[in-house]
Amino acid sequence: MAILECHDLSKRFGSIQALDGVNLSIEPGRVVGLLGPNGSGKTTLIKLANGLLTPTAGELRIDGKAPGKETKALVSYLPDKEYLPEWMNARQLMDFFSDFYADFDRERAAEMLNRLGIDEGMRIKQMSKGTREKVQLILTMSRQAKLYLLDEPIGGVDPATRDYILDTIIRNYNPSAAVVISTHLIADVEQVLDDVIFIRSGRVLLQSSVDTIREEQGKSVDAYFREVFKC
Repeated sequence: MAILECHDLSKRFGSIQALDGVNLSIEPGRVVGLLGPNGSGKTTLIKLANGLLTPTAGELRIDGKAPGKETKALVSYLPDKEYLPEWMNARQLMDFFSDFYADFDRERAAEMLNRLGIDEGMRIKQMSKGTREKVQLILTMSRQAKLYLLDEPIGGVDPATRDYILDTIIRNYNPSAAVVISTHLIADVEQVLDDVIFIRSGRVLLQSSVDTIREEQGKSVDAYFREVFKC
C-alpha cells in the first residue's frame, strides 16, 4: 500500500489556486524529491499531508487514512521555518519529543547531538543558524515514522551543513518508511533521491524514478528540471 496518495487534490486560498487536481502516489522505502520553483505548491502539499490544512477538493491519504489524529503518529514533519522555542535547550527538547511522540528514539538523538559536539545544555538562542537547523533535523529524524516530510531542509545553510543534513536523512530514516524532500535546490539533493515529482503552479508535471529520467532523457535530474522549468 502507498504511504501517501493524492486523488484530484486541490487547495484554494481565496482567488489563489495553490494546488490544482494533484494525483500522486508514494511507496514505502523511497526517498522522493518534491521539486519545483518557489510558489509551486510544495509547502501547501506538505501541510495538507501533515493535517495543517484541509483540501478544497479531492482527497489525500496517509497509509490509507485521512490526515488526522491517527496519522500524526505516522508522520514526522520538518517545517521550512525555525520553530524551536529559543529559551529551551537540546535536553529539554528531547524530553518534550519523548513525551509527545511514542516513536521518538532519545538515544539516537543524543548520539547525533554528541557526534556534532552540540552541548545538550545549550539554549536554542545561543546556537548558530546552522546548528539550530541541525537540531531541528535531528529531532525529526529520531522518530521511527512511516513518512518523513521535510520542507526545504537544506535551504539557507552552508555547503558543509547541507552535506551533513543529507547524510543524516539517509542514515537515519526507517528503511520501510518514505521520505519526501521538498526543495528547489535539485543538484544538491539529486544523489540521495530514488524518485522525483515535478510540480509547477499547483500541478504535477511529472512523477518518475531518477533512473528512468537518466536513461530516457540522457541527462541528470537537475539538467532535466532546468529544461522543463525554463522560462
